[in-house]
Formats: sequence, structure tokens, C-alpha cells
Amino acid sequence: MESRSCPMRAHRECGERAASCAGVVPGVLTLLGDTCYSISYDYFGSRGAMSSGKSVSPVFIRDVRAVLMLIMTFMLVVVGCQESSAVDEKVSLHSSDVLSSIGQATAEIAEAVRPAVVNISTRRTVKIRSGVNPFFDDPFFRRFFGDEFRAPRERKTASLGSGVIVDAAGFILTANHVIQGADEIRVTLSDKREFKGKIIGTDAMTDIGVIKIDAENLSTIKWGDSDRLRVGETVLAIGSPYGLSQTVTMGIVSAVGRANVGIADYEDFIQTDAAINPGNSGGALVNVKGELIGINTAIFSTSGGYQGIGFAIPTNMAKSVMNSLMSKGKVVRGWLGVTIQNLTPELARQFELKEEKGVLVGDVIEGGPAEKAGLRRGDIITEFAGRKIEEPNQLRNMVANTEPGQSIVMKIIRENRADILKVTISEVPADTQRQRAGEFDNLLNGVSVQDLTAELSIRLNLPKKLRGVIVTDVDPGSPAADSIMKGDVIQEVNRRTVSSAAEYEQVISTIGSDKDILLLVYRGGASIYITLSIQ
Repeated sequence: MESRSCPMRAHRECGERAASCAGVVPGVLTLLGDTCYSISYDYFGSRGAMSSGKSVSPVFIRDVRAVLMLIMTFMLVVVGCQESSAVDEKVSLHSSDVLSSIGQATAEIAEAVRPAVVNISTRRTVKIRSGVNPFFDDPFFRRFFGDEFRAPRERKTASLGSGVIVDAAGFILTANHVIQGADEIRVTLSDKREFKGKIIGTDAMTDIGVIKIDAENLSTIKWGDSDRLRVGETVLAIGSPYGLSQTVTMGIVSAVGRANVGIADYEDFIQTDAAINPGNSGGALVNVKGELIGINTAIFSTSGGYQGIGFAIPTNMAKSVMNSLMSKGKVVRGWLGVTIQNLTPELARQFELKEEKGVLVGDVIEGGPAEKAGLRRGDIITEFAGRKIEEPNQLRNMVANTEPGQSIVMKIIRENRADILKVTISEVPADTQRQRAGEFDNLLNGVSVQDLTAELSIRLNLPKKLRGVIVTDVDPGSPAADSIMKGDVIQEVNRRTVSSAAEYEQVISTIGSDKDILLLVYRGGASIYITLSIQ
């Protein structure tokens, strides 16, 4: 039994120590020690066994081979662990260097861009009529009690947003809804200087606005090409969420060409997961080169705050609108004179098309550019000005951004044959810009509403008991454009409760074009009365 203290037993102890030091699974090394011990006991248990001429059996040889294999395995594991440790150390150092470089690069971009991003605060005057009993507004009553109980005629509202300095002369690009209807605009720069802002022009159809300040030594931002933007690119959003100026957040481009979101008439949004919150509107979305590639405009949220889905107007669209506002004082859009629709799989089969590429022409307006170019109902437009067409909104935006008078080459498919047409784009007719359906019948025409469902109330964080219809759009030419805002909840029309879009339509259909309208509207956490008056 003295063999239990033989030198081979040290392998087990050594193996366990090695496992503890190297972090190797102890079971492998324990097996090595146990095997060594077993052979030691069976074949070297007697000190005189070998010297007495006892032969070594094949079993012994096989066991020795097993030991040698285990020893070699042990050595490979130890060497491997040492190499792994060295690799881990290198990876750790390399990762640290990479992350440090990324952090420094991000900081440099933010440092370069932030001075060109401003905080915009506005004040609006909303004409209202209090819900207090009209008796208190009677001259006889005021004679004895003064104006203490008199219904207020105006209410001041304030809002915050952001903007981007795009010209050293003081021109600032922002979102239309940040400055729409503002009586007073204050612009605060990154160096804390404050200036009064003047509206140069606005465009509700794209939610773009331009203001100007009289200031010197202004930092401007470089323009980027939003058409070259790719999904997955890193972007930074800079603005004043909740009034916290010069806030920088980072994310990626989640999608491009987002349409049918319900934010504006012309939609081609960049979608990003960079944190965008109320107050970020009008701020900058920049790429890793520090170039402006979008104007932050809206978020998709069920809580009113950031939920990972934000939208920005691409700079190529914003720049075109801005240039038109600055040079002409209005937005001049191109017009093709067609109605178009999606090319569904069913329609593609009916037209015997091999691919579902392009948009289908549903109608051609008489005397319009398309008719003059020879375009017909049933044609498939597949390419416009060298760019492939995938869906209607894409073509609509491209036509709108084309300068009137410019000749464009279009590729079409007609009766399964490819063809090329050359069309000269014209300006959108004035009557089309005003309202497709004709003149306004009353002061609320041009205001679009929908039912205020329970789901929508939760999404917009509205009171559970609130009843009415929610305003989804206001035509810029509508008489109500200066008083009604998208997102307002209309509770009453001329003191008649409206609980659905159908009730709303029924009520306003009875109001003549020469009649004033009294509305009860829920806005900003409170119900207020608004009067629409014939001017």
C-alpha cells in the first residue's frame, strides 16, 4: 500500500492545482490523476515486482498509452488556455481601443454640429370663449361687478421646438408645426444668445418652415445627400427635447422612404431609432460625417414619449421646399396631371405583367402634361427621370419636387410593351392647390376628422371620459387653418355634442357659409371655446 504515496499521485494534485489556476474543467485533470494512481497501484504496488522478473502485460501497455494520451491532452489544454488568455487580453485591449475611438468620433461630430442647432420657443394667441354662463358677459352684469367674471377673449399658449442654421445670413430650417400660427418666436443659440425670429415661409404639406434671425458669427451645418442614405447607417439626433437644449442621441436608420404615416401630405420619411421626443421637432438628424440628412418631425408613440420610432424629413425634400420658400415666398410644385394607384398582384395578373413593378395610371387629366405627352389610362409608369418607381407616393414626391417647365423622360409599359415618353412638368393649378372638391361651403370645410376610439385615446394619452372627434388634418387654405390644429379634439359644434365623425359631418352640413361657428375643443389638457368668424 506504500504505492499510494508514489510520485505519480502528484499528477492528480498537480492537475487539480493547474485546473484551479488555468480555469480548465477539473474533471479532465482529475481523470488524469485517477488513471495514474490506478496504474501505480496495480503495477507498482510491490517494490520488487519488476525486479523479480514479472512480465508487463498488454493491458498495462494499453493503460500506459491511455496515460500518455491524457498527458498530451492535458498539455494541449493548458497551452490552449494560455493562448486563449493571451487572445482574450488582446481582444479586450482591441475592443477598448475601438470603443474609445468610436466614442471620440461621436463626440467630435456632436461638437461640430451642435452650434448649428437652436432652441425655438413660440407664443400663440388663441381666440376663445369661456364656458362660463353668458350672463356674466352681459353689459348690465359688468356694470355692477366689473370684468372679474367676464369671459376671457384670448389665451396665450407656448411651445418649444428646435431648428437648424443652414445659412450664415441667419436662415433657420425647422418644422412647420413648431412655428405655425406663432405670434412671437424666440431663438436661443448654443452660446446662449437670444434673437427674435421672423417667419420667411411655411409649408404644411411637408411640415417644413423657414425663419430668419439677424445675427452674426453663426455656425452653419453641411448638407448631406439623403438619397444616398442606407438602412443601418449610424445617425445622431440633436435638438431640445422637453426644452433640454443641445441634447444629442444616437441610433441607426431603421427605414427610408416611409409613407402613409399620416403626418403630412407629402411623405418620404427617414425612420430612426435615435431617441426623439417632444421638443426635438425641427432639429437635426446627421450622419457620421456630420452632414444634415434629415429634419426631425414626429414620433410614433402610445405614451407621448420615445418608443424607438421617430421620423425625419429627408434633406433633399426639405432643401427643395426651403429654396422655394426663400426665393418665391411659396412652394411651387410640379404637376403631371394623372391619378395613379398601387400595382397589386391581382392587377398585375389582369394586365398580364411579369413583374409587379411601377404604378398604374388610373386616369389622365384633360389638358395636363401627361395627356400632352401621350400617357394613357392603363399605362404602367416604371421609371421617372432615371429613377425606378416602386409605389405611388414615390412618384408623387418626385413630380412635386420637379421644377415646372423641366422636361423629364418616363419609362412606361403599355400592353406588355416597353415605351419611353418625354413629358414637360407644369405647375400645380391654383384651384387644385386650394381644394380638389371646390370652394369651401363653410368655415369648417377643409378640417378632416375621425372617430376618437378608445385605442386612439390611450395612444394619445387623452382622458378616458373625453368624447368627440379628433382632427387629423387641416387644409392650409381652410378658414379654420389659423384656429384649429391637428390633434385637437372637437367636442361640440355650435353647442351640439359630436361623438362621432358621422355626427360631426351631419352637424356642419347644416351650417351656412355666412355663419359664425362656436367650437368646444380639447387641447393641451383643457377644454376651450373657439369662435370661427366670418371676416
